[in-house]
Formats: sequence, structure tokens, C-alpha cells
Amino acid sequence: MIPKTALALVFGATAAGAQAPQVAVDIAPVHALVAQVMQGVGAPELIVPPGASPHGYALQPLQMRSLSQADAVIWVGPALTPWLDAPLDVLASDASQLVLMDAPQMLKLKVREGAGFHGRDPGDGVEEVGTDAALPDATAGNIDPHAWLAPENAALWMLEIAVVLGALDPDNALTYEENARDGAAALAGLTSEVNAILEPVRSRPFVVSHDAFQYFERSFHMPAIAALSGGDGQDPDLVGAAQIREVIQTAGATCVLSEPQLDSGLADAVGAARMGVADPLGATLDPGPALYGDLLRGLATALAACLRN
Repeated sequence: MIPKTALALVFGATAAGAQAPQVAVDIAPVHALVAQVMQGVGAPELIVPPGASPHGYALQPLQMRSLSQADAVIWVGPALTPWLDAPLDVLASDASQLVLMDAPQMLKLKVREGAGFHGRDPGDGVEEVGTDAALPDATAGNIDPHAWLAPENAALWMLEIAVVLGALDPDNALTYEENARDGAAALAGLTSEVNAILEPVRSRPFVVSHDAFQYFERSFHMPAIAALSGGDGQDPDLVGAAQIREVIQTAGATCVLSEPQLDSGLADAVGAARMGVADPLGATLDPGPALYGDLLRGLATALAACLRN
């Protein structure tokens, strides 16, 4: 007897060959989640190419074409890519849109302020349920949009993605749903794997160069003590750098977790002894279904190596 999942994939692939929905996605980690949901049916298009910053990007003709042809656009939201909001109104006005930061029941964290976070509970500022509209103080300006780094959000988003795609493509709705549920279930194993990588260094203090990692920090109980620049990527001024240097010296932190596209000289300016390079976007990874898991493993491995004596 052929399992139901196998039958769904066979018939889903047949239907997709005729008319798979065209789906445009903003960043590589979200693209990976959508690609998992669409396996056996089709493949999404990536808007922000690997290595580019989502905080500021100029759309190229190829991406404009992808948006204009899209049946659905799936993106984190204007808090991460404010420059994408207006082009969507023009290029993808007829497409279904899924703004992932509006998903109900997702974990939301407020933007952290000040030079240092040391002494705070990693759960401080958490908004665990509701959409932006349902939270009076949860506006695009004070909610951290790097929410894909929490695997619990990734699991919820895959289910939301399946609903949107199933409405567009009823013939493959069962495939989308089963792929989403399988992907969400696999994240439990990924979480255990990442926790095992981090366990030997869990109590050691570290600093991040760009405050993009707090969802990862909270999910895996590894709170940073400070950030050299805010979540929007703006560098601190001289006063801020001096405050961060004091926080680092007081806590005895030796590791700064930086990103490939950022200036490593900023870490030198605040007196960090060791630099680890971690990428919250997967710039060096091949886009596709496997990228999300590889991304979280890579973050954990880079942080553990930086903190290891």
C-alpha cells in the first residue's frame, strides 16, 4: 500500500507541473521555509540576494519581474525591509501577501536599547502572542524583526505559509500542509542539536556586533551582554562605544559575534579579544530547503568556537 504522503506528493507534483503558484520571498531564511512547504510542487523566488542587507536594498530588474509575476509574496514585513513596501503596492498589487510579523501567536521581542544588556533576563520585553495591531506598544519601530532566528516562529510560519499557498492552489493544499507539519516537527530535532552545540559554553559572556540575534539568544538561552550596533545596523557613536567597552571589561567578555558584511574594526575599537563570524541571513549558504537548519547550526558553531577557551 502506498502511504498517503507519497500519494499526495505524486498527485501534487502532477498538478504543479501544469500550474504551480509563483511565490516571491524576501530573505533567504524565509525562502528556505517556503521552499520546504513547496517541496514536490514548485520553488519560490528569492528577492534579496545572498550577501545583501535586508535593511537597505535597491531592487534590480530581475527581482521586479519576480514581484510583478508573483501569485503570492511572503515577507517578514516593513520593519525589516521598509523599502519593499511601496514597490509591492505597484508591482504586486494583485498578489496575495503574507506578512510574517503579523502572524498570530508568534514570539515577538522588543528592540533592545542602551549600550549593554548585562543583568537582564533574556525574556525581558517579550511579546509572546498577538499581532502588531493587537499590541498597543508593538509598532514597527519597537519590535525586533529578526524573528526567523527563533525556531518556534519558523514552525508557526510554515503552517501559515501552507494555508496561504493552499488557498491559491487547492489541488496541492494537502502537500503544503503535510510538508509544513513535517518541517515544523523537524525543528524540534534541530533545536536539540543546536542546544548540544552550545551547552559547553552556555554561561560565558559575549557581545554581538549587530543586534540581530536576540531571538536566537532567547530560544537557546544564550543572552548577549551588549551590541556594538543596533538592530538597524547603525554604528554607535564614540560615547556609545566607550560605554560598550566598559560593559565588556566589567563582564570579562572576550568574544564579539560579528557578521560577514560588517566592519570588524568596530570590535577592535571596543577592546574585544576574539572575533567570531556568524551570519543571521545565510549569505554563504546555498538557497533552498536546507538553508534554515544549516543557518542555525552555523550560528551555534560560530558562537561556541568564539567562546571556547
